[in-house]
Amino acid sequence: MEQIGHAPILAPYAARVADTPDNAPLSLKTQAARFIVTGGLSAIVDFGLYVLFLKLGLHVNVAKTLSFIAGTTTAYLINRRWTFQAAPSRARFLAVMALYALTYAVQVGINYLFYLQFAGESWQVPVAFIIAQGTATVINFVVQRAVIFRLR
Repeated sequence: MEQIGHAPILAPYAARVADTPDNAPLSLKTQAARFIVTGGLSAIVDFGLYVLFLKLGLHVNVAKTLSFIAGTTTAYLINRRWTFQAAPSRARFLAVMALYALTYAVQVGINYLFYLQFAGESWQVPVAFIIAQGTATVINFVVQRAVIFRLR
């Protein structure tokens, strides 16, 4: 069995990924499913840190900023390779960072708006988070699939 590093068990998977031609992208359905799975994992990172930072007494926007950075970093690293099967690219990385800067503003703004709107409700934090996260997720998927990961 071919060995990659110290993990011979990964060799068949690595060979499959390496054999996938760059000009044969995954289907919309597959990419959307992978994006959702990745988004779920990233949302757990984001929300978990957000709640932790709020409990530590950070202002809601500071807490959301720090958790957003952790969540979007997780999402980018997984989506680049698994969802969009893209090689590292400085142009793509810069484009994703610009997109994340835009969705950061959208997400923090929406989160804060609904956080204030739902003040005093027991479900204030998760519902504001879900609305903001859902909006940012749609924007991110559409722009990444249609524009960023088509860059070569």
